[in-house]
Parts: sequence; C-alpha cells; structure tokens
Amino acid sequence: MQDQMSTSPRRASGRASQAHFDAHEARGPIIDQDGREIPQGPFQSSFNGAFTGPGGVRFDFSTANPFGNLTREQRIIRLEAVAKLLDVAFVLPGTNIRYGIDGIIGLIPVVGDLIATALSLWLVREARALGAPWHVITRMLGNVAVEGVIGMVPVAGDAFDVLFRANMRNAKILRRWLDTQPR
Repeated sequence: MQDQMSTSPRRASGRASQAHFDAHEARGPIIDQDGREIPQGPFQSSFNGAFTGPGGVRFDFSTANPFGNLTREQRIIRLEAVAKLLDVAFVLPGTNIRYGIDGIIGLIPVVGDLIATALSLWLVREARALGAPWHVITRMLGNVAVEGVIGMVPVAGDAFDVLFRANMRNAKILRRWLDTQPR
C-alpha cells in the first residue's frame, strides 16, 4: 500500500518538514486492530460536535464543556464545590470529623501532598481569574503554603490537613471579597 501522507526529506537544518494532515482528507476504510473493516457509522461520518443517537435523540457535545465560557457566578459555584470536595466531602464514621479528597490524597507520602497542593493552587488561580486583588491572593497562597508545608510531616501533617481546611478558608476569603464588589 502506498503511503498517502508525504513528508519531504530532511532540510539542511536537520529538521524534517512536517506534513499537514486534515481529517477531511482521510480516504479509505477504517480498519480495526484485527484487520476488519469498520463500516461508516454515526460516529465516523463528519463529526461536528453533534450526534443523533438511537430514537432520534440529538446529543450536542459542542456546548458541554465544563471549562468553557462560564459566567462569574458559575465559576464561584464551581470553586466552592471543588473546595468542599477537597476539604469536607466525607464524614469519618462514628464521629463528626469531616475530611475530603485532600486528606485522602495527602496520605501518600510527599507525592500526595504535592498533588493536594497543586489542586489548592488551582483554586487560587481561579480566584485570580475572577479578578481578586493581590491581598486576597496573598492570603489564599499563605493558606495553601501552610497546609502544603505542614502536610509534608508524615502523620501529624495529615491530621493538620483535615483540621486546617485551607481550601474552605480560601473559598470563604474569596466569597467575603466578592460580596463587597458591585455586580
């Protein structure tokens, strides 16, 4: 079979030129891993973000982007939901102690604390995208730093993570600042 994508030979700079391939230029049958031809179906034929499924139900995937164009209020709601998930989503059975994904991830030595800190920093980034001033961002970063540094201590740090709840504190700081802003 001939190669339908052509690439030119190496240039003098040592880099190969890149061939541009567009999905609309694809020709020939689609073959699965066993060498059988896959018939053209609703998924393969000119997918543009919408799909009409069985029974005529239309699914439009072009507007279902959770990270797309959200309003300010939707971003705030998402930020508070993520903070609750990270800090107070679960209850320890038989007690009134609440913990979140942050506390569970933090049980993995070093790497878990780094991941939990990265998730907390995402909340700070979202606050910055909402237009929070430097003094609000600084307080939020301070909370994340305290939780991240003390959380590195093996057992006591995990207990501190559960009790300190930096993400809930940051959501509260941001909400307090947002309530003072005109809409």
